[in-house]
Amino acid sequence: MRRWRLHILVAILLAGLWGGFLGLTQLSRETWLLERTEATLVDLRTLARGVRHPAPNVLIVAIDDETVRQEGKFPVSRATLARVVDSLAALGPKAIGLDILLIDAGNEVDDAKLAASLGANRTVIAAAAVFGAARAQAPDLGDPAFDAVPVADSFVFPNARFASGSAIGVVNLATDFAGTPRYAPLIFRTSHRIEASFPLQAASLALNATPMFQPGGVVLGNRTIATDIGQRMPISYYGPRGTIETVSAASVLAGELQRQQVEGRVVVIGATVIGNGDVFPSPFDPVLPGVEVVSSAISNILSGDGLLRNGQTRMVDAGIAVVLPMLLVALLAWRRSLLGLLAIGLVLAVWLGANFTLFSRGIWLSAALPLAAALPPAMLFGVAQIWLDRHRSQGLARQNESLQRLQSPVLRDWMARDPDFLAAPVRQEAAMLFIDLSGFTGLSETTSVTTVRELLDDFYRLVEQEASPRGGVITSFMGDGAMIVFGLPQATPQDPANALSCAMRLASLSRQWLADQPVTRAGRTGIKLGAHCGSIVASRLGGGSQQTITATGDAVNVASRLMDVAAQNKAELAVSADLYRAGGEALASSGSLEGPMESPIRGRTGTMTVWLWREAV
Repeated sequence: MRRWRLHILVAILLAGLWGGFLGLTQLSRETWLLERTEATLVDLRTLARGVRHPAPNVLIVAIDDETVRQEGKFPVSRATLARVVDSLAALGPKAIGLDILLIDAGNEVDDAKLAASLGANRTVIAAAAVFGAARAQAPDLGDPAFDAVPVADSFVFPNARFASGSAIGVVNLATDFAGTPRYAPLIFRTSHRIEASFPLQAASLALNATPMFQPGGVVLGNRTIATDIGQRMPISYYGPRGTIETVSAASVLAGELQRQQVEGRVVVIGATVIGNGDVFPSPFDPVLPGVEVVSSAISNILSGDGLLRNGQTRMVDAGIAVVLPMLLVALLAWRRSLLGLLAIGLVLAVWLGANFTLFSRGIWLSAALPLAAALPPAMLFGVAQIWLDRHRSQGLARQNESLQRLQSPVLRDWMARDPDFLAAPVRQEAAMLFIDLSGFTGLSETTSVTTVRELLDDFYRLVEQEASPRGGVITSFMGDGAMIVFGLPQATPQDPANALSCAMRLASLSRQWLADQPVTRAGRTGIKLGAHCGSIVASRLGGGSQQTITATGDAVNVASRLMDVAAQNKAELAVSADLYRAGGEALASSGSLEGPMESPIRGRTGTMTVWLWREAV
């Protein structure tokens, strides 16, 4: 039991260590396989949560197909962009963002118009970070707020003419293996420069606050934006394309936009024209325009309704990764039954329910990490338990098979149905038969141990094959002899006849068996049997941990001593008069019967009437 408990404790401890290893790994960096799995699970939770309606703090002005049709070309001219900016500015937005890269110089007149429009209003324009195949290395700034910030090879900035009058924000997004943007990094750096992201710059202009970076977050005025590793903010999608209010730039140019649609909001201008290429898959939509992804990030910052995933949530993830596998392994060890499986299912259901509830409320706890921590140890432990159970079952089967050989098949089957059989001694009528190999002791002294064992095994098989079919119970093999009881577990009227039939068969077969032995053995060995019937006491003898079923009483002693009577009179079988009267009709027809005769019985006063039987030759 102690070894078994130690085995379980070791399994639980190893499960916890495995979960702790995965949890600690996820605290400082992301594991590709776990993050890939987590991305899929985030999409499932997002879809299950459903579409949310964003706060009216961001408006998208789309350079769409209608705008391009009216313009006659794509990209639209910078003069047209200037007109759009001026029209929007007249309606009182908090900030205007251009999710458009204005890198090269264009028509002088058009560039001048756009530069004037940008400089006259609160605007932010897009820059891009360039990342090489290998991540660039940047010197440590000595500030933990900038640890693990994305390091670019370089930045691509807008033309200086436009940048001089606007804030600049990097529009790059952090995508997963499927290309879905999961995070909006709020800051980027190269080896010598730090730049804020486009969503952060737009929100800063709207709140009129300068961002202050600290470990695990960015402070904007009186609010703190919690961030994950590398100052990345998880993006919480609201719904499919168009969930964030979107209007066509053509409507703006036509003067169809109302002031209440723009006033007090951040307006983001971006291209949604078919074939533009600036689209991303999202949980709700396989082709979400990039401007809508950026706008979602801006709205998350302004509304504070984004997903919370930071160092604290990762610590909770690590704790769950330790506790959950230990709990599942403990439950598997407790019960490998329907109750145990229900308990495991309940634990997983509670955890999944809590995980989804928190996700719906904006707290992103990992689902992949606890599953990766819990399932492999639980499965390995379950497989190990099955293997150990099978190994133990095979061992028990071998033990049972060995033990079955030590007990009569009749008693074995009876006790399987009635385990309390002979829990208390029982007095009943039975017929007793004893058989012994005379002269075997002397033979064993001059014969090898192996030969003696082979002889006894043959003899025991001979006794068993004749006793068992007739209902005889071999209660013991006594060296070169055996004690057989007819009347266990229940007495029957056929017991005396069965005992005598078995005795005659054993005498005949034993004679043949001895005749087949080498001359040196056969000439020194004989057979003797004694049979009697009467009242016996059947009981279990022995201690609590080791017992045997046997029969005792005067009838047993008489049957045993009748073997001596048979040997003294050179007969094979000596039968008491009581047994002869009960079932001896077949004795005379199967051999030579002599009697009745009076014979002394060792240990008893007076004589006893017996019959002697010899096989007919």
